[in-house]
Amino acid sequence: MTFLRLASYLQKLERTTSRNEITAILSGLFKEAKAEEIDKICYLCLGRLAPKYEGIEFNLAEKTMAQVLSKAYEKKPEEIKKLYKKMGDLGEVASELAPKLKVKSDPFGKTQGHPEQGRTDEKLKVIEVFERLYEIATTSGEGSVEKKIGLFAKLLCQLGPLSAKFIVRIPLGKLRLGFSDVTILDALSWSKTGDKSLRPQLERAYNICADIGKIAKIFKKKGIGGVKKVKAMVGTPIRTAQAERLPSAEKIIEKLGRCASEKKFDGFRTQIHIWQEKGKKKVRIFSRNLENITQMFPDIVGAAQKIKVKSAVLDGEAIGYNPQTGEFLPFQETVQRKRKYGIKEKAKEVPLKVFVFDLLFLNGKDLIFAPFSKRRRLLEGVLGKVKPEEAIQLAEQQIISTPKELRQEFDLAISEGLEGLVLKKLDSVYQAGARNFNWVKYKRTTEGELADTVDCLVLGYYRGRGKRAGFGIGAFLTGVYDEASEKFFTIAKIGTGLSDEQWKEMKKKCDEVKVEKKPEEYVVDKNLFCDVWVRPMIVVEIKADEITRSPVHTAGKTQKESGFALRFPRLVRFRDKDPEQATTVKEVLRLYEIQGR
Repeated sequence: MTFLRLASYLQKLERTTSRNEITAILSGLFKEAKAEEIDKICYLCLGRLAPKYEGIEFNLAEKTMAQVLSKAYEKKPEEIKKLYKKMGDLGEVASELAPKLKVKSDPFGKTQGHPEQGRTDEKLKVIEVFERLYEIATTSGEGSVEKKIGLFAKLLCQLGPLSAKFIVRIPLGKLRLGFSDVTILDALSWSKTGDKSLRPQLERAYNICADIGKIAKIFKKKGIGGVKKVKAMVGTPIRTAQAERLPSAEKIIEKLGRCASEKKFDGFRTQIHIWQEKGKKKVRIFSRNLENITQMFPDIVGAAQKIKVKSAVLDGEAIGYNPQTGEFLPFQETVQRKRKYGIKEKAKEVPLKVFVFDLLFLNGKDLIFAPFSKRRRLLEGVLGKVKPEEAIQLAEQQIISTPKELRQEFDLAISEGLEGLVLKKLDSVYQAGARNFNWVKYKRTTEGELADTVDCLVLGYYRGRGKRAGFGIGAFLTGVYDEASEKFFTIAKIGTGLSDEQWKEMKKKCDEVKVEKKPEEYVVDKNLFCDVWVRPMIVVEIKADEITRSPVHTAGKTQKESGFALRFPRLVRFRDKDPEQATTVKEVLRLYEIQGR
């Protein structure tokens, strides 16, 4: 496939906000793609060159990209700056300038007869463009910025307006087209069957091997039979299992019976991969969102290298603690460890403990489908003798059978300043990427009020007045997704409780994914129409006093009942989650029922 052909698909995707249309366009693209290029096409459609966890970044800021355009199109920097100010998008600037390129006045000082001359994007293949982008991204060392500028400008000289627009947006992270890996799974199914019937099997493979390009390539080459053979691999992240909610100790025991009780820490999910390679012990650490965060945590890497295994995948929660008192720190302090600079200094200031509660892979064997009781037994064998001062620890566990025992464990966890408990079925498999009743969380706020925070999607915002006029945003609208109807429904309008910095960050994030009109999948009362609509890509954690019924909000609305709304909603934080991991209408209904018990 030529890159121009791919760019034409990207143009179609940019012009639609309908999920069904996006799926149809992608399925057409995947039908046309060949097996050797479909993985690269998947990555490029997501604005990447590899799975997120590989951490391959262009490190090209807008200022540097402006230099690329200046060199490629022989324009003064002031002219590029002026056009950018007018258009607000360097991709559009490239599209505007590309037709005016004069090949014979080549900015690289080549003669008329050089081999690249006369080629256009009508012949340049996706694979060739991908390889050249990869070369740009991986160029490093002394003078690397200048080399990147030269390589990128040379590539732009071969591209027409449409291709240039998208090739410039990819390194800048501006190619946010309103879908993620999970939509690609739908489209892959659609490309073979004309429906989503193969989605469950594709998603199973993706949940245990979170490389969307690899799954697409296997599917294209070997069909669903090849996908069924996909297994977990050390070094490739496994999508995390998630817990459901129940209203009381009695309901939890009724649902789970005799179960394991573990303390719930308010830290961040940490998946640790350990393996041997060329005689050395390798370690990779992944976040809940499949980001490779290894470089941020040298203390965890050091502790992992001491664990006596040939290979392993550990699932746990990292939490900061006070080295003087041993007390756990609140999330706001723990999360400061996630940084690119000043890592060693912060590690001394905020040391971490990772409490490991599951074992997914051990010494070459995939344990995902083994019962939890077996995984725990093996985990105890791996971490049972770890010294208390080490950064990686075995999570404590108690086996309980009665509501009384559960409440005793809960009270103990609360007395230690923790969130509560996670209760687990002893015979359950590890359900990667799923939220179900194999695991149930029992939190401090479970009885009597809203049982948990809600992860909402930002649907749009309202322009500010007064002080917030300077921010350009004064409130924002949030919603939740309904899997049955494949639509988004509103649940809260939030206009207070944000710091100045949070308002600025919200405006910036929204403007990166704004669209011209309300997406078709948004079900919004006319009284809540936003000034600016955005694609459903920003996940925010919202705390509220309770869930109430509202005449204007649409989440859970029926002919007989008003919709659900969050009472006194306030922003807790921006979540490091994919849109598909946000709270659903079904979960909101369950929370509503829990608070009423």
